[in-house]
Amino acid sequence: MSKHGKSRPQGGRPMGPGGGGHMMMAGQKAKDFKGTFRRLLSYLKPLRKQLLAVFLAAIMSTIFMIAGPKIMGNAITEIFEGIYSKLKGVPGAGVHFDTIGKLLLLLLGLYVISSLFTYIQQYIMSSVAQKTVYRLREDVNEKLERLPLKYYDGRPNGETLSRVTNDIDTIGSTLQQSVTQFITSIVTIVGIIIMMLTISPILTLISIVSLPLSIFVIKPILKRSQKHFADQQRTLGQLNGHIEEMYTGHQVVKAFGHEKKAVAQFDEVNEELYQAGRKAQFISGIIMPMMFFIGNLSYVSISVIGGILVTKRAISIGDIQAFITYTRQFTQPITQTANIANIIQSTIAAAERVFEILDEEEEVKEVNTESLTRANGAVTFEHVDFGYGKELLIEDMNIEVQPGQTVAIVGPTGAGKTTLINLLMRFYELDGGKIKIDGIDIREMSRKDLRTTFGMVLQDTWLFNGTIKDNLAYGKSGATDEEIFKAAKTARADHFIRTLPDGYDTVLNEEASNISQGQKQLLTIARAVLADPPIMILDEATSSVDTRTELLIQQAMNRLMEGRTSFVIAHRLSTIRDADLILVMNHGKVIEQGTHHDLLEANGFYADLYNSQFVKKAVI
Repeated sequence: MSKHGKSRPQGGRPMGPGGGGHMMMAGQKAKDFKGTFRRLLSYLKPLRKQLLAVFLAAIMSTIFMIAGPKIMGNAITEIFEGIYSKLKGVPGAGVHFDTIGKLLLLLLGLYVISSLFTYIQQYIMSSVAQKTVYRLREDVNEKLERLPLKYYDGRPNGETLSRVTNDIDTIGSTLQQSVTQFITSIVTIVGIIIMMLTISPILTLISIVSLPLSIFVIKPILKRSQKHFADQQRTLGQLNGHIEEMYTGHQVVKAFGHEKKAVAQFDEVNEELYQAGRKAQFISGIIMPMMFFIGNLSYVSISVIGGILVTKRAISIGDIQAFITYTRQFTQPITQTANIANIIQSTIAAAERVFEILDEEEEVKEVNTESLTRANGAVTFEHVDFGYGKELLIEDMNIEVQPGQTVAIVGPTGAGKTTLINLLMRFYELDGGKIKIDGIDIREMSRKDLRTTFGMVLQDTWLFNGTIKDNLAYGKSGATDEEIFKAAKTARADHFIRTLPDGYDTVLNEEASNISQGQKQLLTIARAVLADPPIMILDEATSSVDTRTELLIQQAMNRLMEGRTSFVIAHRLSTIRDADLILVMNHGKVIEQGTHHDLLEANGFYADLYNSQFVKKAVI
């Protein structure tokens, strides 16, 4: 596997950045809105006690908050009645400032208590949101570890990363902000309706009439915005995938002069994202002015009718002021609820993309596995069949390798050499037959035991951002400095490491481009030496280095293969002449096998392949 998780299956299957990528279809809504919503709610079930506390805090906060306008109205009525009575010459009439002072102190206390409950609500909800997102990320991360290699082969890395990062962040943001707003809005709507009914049922009826009108107006808008929010999440994943591919392979892009093409493709996807985002935000943005318009119609009606009721002394001026305040407060939570409903569309679209990963087909589960402490190294292929699709690439393959043998696998590109290694490591499941190690079917072993049995040195070196020492220690958990130094010496890497400014503490960058390709290869060999596996796999390990470095790497590999069963894939046939067994593959089949001498003597496919690399015909 390469650094970015791409394998190189044979038989014409396109791999590498962008190869065979899978994307959501454009313009699709959530396939199962209700199901996805219920599934998302299931992540909140373990935190229902905290959610109940949030709900109660929201109720208390709202109760204290909505009582404010009524008390303020009482204070205004007190002032109005005092002034009105004094103007009429009522004896002893006037404004009772002590009563007004008490009302204002009560109002201040209510708002302080309301703010305190709001703080409690936000504090608990932040914990709920982060715990939910944490659990979701854990599930996705564990799922990614259980997915077979074919999942990563068929999708750009950026698309998967977008689902794991952007989509989960969208869910977390909604839980953190929108859920508390939604709860508060619902409680506020109910509380305000109750307060308005205590003041005037007639005016309350006028206010409530605006609700069905608002729903009638908003419903088609929400329906249209859902499609565009789904497009927005899809194209965001496409854009991330394209950026990841272009920046990962920026050297290749520049080498082949594809900068303009890459920029053009970026512009195309970016334009699609812009259009989807613009339409989604524009359509959702219509909600607010529509709600304000309907709210203003209700506000004007209440002001006119309320004024008439005040002149008829059917309602106090303080109550009409309180009612108008409630009317303004009434439209705000409705608007928030509409906006939150819009946000939920985007969140459900994001959640569905995350759940698509969680629903992907996993590697075949392991049951009643046999343990293998340390293999002797006997490997057997018995009537193995395998294909990446319906058409079989490998048919009826039979191979028998004895412990300690070096097996070379040769053949033209697409012959199935790397596929054979992928099957050996159980990166893919067989369509038929068996592969055995020391007589045990690899399907009866745990993948962990199986893969720790192998060490791999690949053409595509994988080193992570960290010190050289950390990269070498990756081969063995708990490795000591002495073991690391010894492995590096065995791999002929110790000398060049010590010539670096910081030696073993030299920090490799993300692409490990601050050391040469040959040095990278020596480090991967040292890592394999440290792991000390009973079986080694060497895949084109010297194909991209100069002759002198190849000699060093070959010496290191010879040391590495001592006393181990080894599988060597090589195009340079001169490097595998001493192999105990050479398997010649073509079109997924082993067409010849034997020693170098025997195969040359047979004068078949291998002899033609070998002689094609030299000017003169090889001497047997």
